[in-house]
Amino acid sequence: MVKDTCEIYCYDEAKVRKVRAALQRQDIAAMVKMFKAFSDETRMKIACALCEEDELCVCDVANIIGSSLATASHHLRTLKNMGLAKFRKEGKLVFYSLQDNHIRRLVLTAKAHSQEMQAYAH
Repeated sequence: MVKDTCEIYCYDEAKVRKVRAALQRQDIAAMVKMFKAFSDETRMKIACALCEEDELCVCDVANIIGSSLATASHHLRTLKNMGLAKFRKEGKLVFYSLQDNHIRRLVLTAKAHSQEMQAYAH
């Protein structure tokens, strides 16, 4: 069996210094928060739905995910509060969309990767 760890301890000091400096310039906590938001199956379903349609009202989302309006609203509000979705009000209706194309690409990339992994498994 092949070991998946180094058998001796040595490291490239220049690479380590460069990467540590790069990590210090990034907001890792914000990235973790974003992925935590998408780690919930219902919120990921909503994000995927918002990739299919640019904008959906809360009622549409509730029907798509098979939930109550309160549950759909809760998840949509969470996505909004985490900077992943935005909303607009039109009369008595509230419409949600993804915050921007970065979020859309992230969701679509996760979807494509998931489909590839399923294909490899079969």
